Amino acid sequence: MTKIVHGQLARWHGARSWAEGALARARAPQSRQDQLGIYLNDHLAGATGGMELARRMAGSHDDPAQRMTLQRLAAEITEDRRALLDLMAALGLPVRHYKLSAAWAAEKAARLKLNGRLLSRSPLSSLEELEMLRLGVEGKAAGWRTLRALADTDSRLDRDRLDELMARARQQADLLEELRVQTAAHLIEAESSTA
Repeated sequence: MTKIVHGQLARWHGARSWAEGALARARAPQSRQDQLGIYLNDHLAGATGGMELARRMAGSHDDPAQRMTLQRLAAEITEDRRALLDLMAALGLPVRHYKLSAAWAAEKAARLKLNGRLLSRSPLSSLEELEMLRLGVEGKAAGWRTLRALADTDSRLDRDRLDELMARARQQADLLEELRVQTAAHLIEAESSTA
């Protein structure tokens, strides 16, 4: 009995010590490098979720032309995620894997949204996913713009590469908007023909 009590007490003290350390770190002023690491890890988490969503969308579209377009887009989004990892490495920023795991799980959980269908895709699924992906691409573009502004004072960042990434994000957003409008029109037409 004494061993159990002392073992639990030791674990309690260990957990308490860890929590106190975490609180102290959270209260301590963060350096510019720490803040940039948090910011880019948040973007990396978003890129992870976006990559998973794009891949799933590419695999689930019935229209062959849209499926091919989405496959190309998913490949570009995967390349953009790789570019972000390369930029983080150039800046000496560690990857926070717990954030990536959370983003991966969140994308999987988002598949369970209440869309009027329990076991199959709703006609709304494609529209909602295109809107979500477009929001993600807009966020990515904002991240590239932030890094591009930083590149003016940080030689570790390649300005030309960031300009390319910003231009590609604009093209991706335009493409997603075009697909979104087509999908919305298709839904409205389908609704009108059943009414």
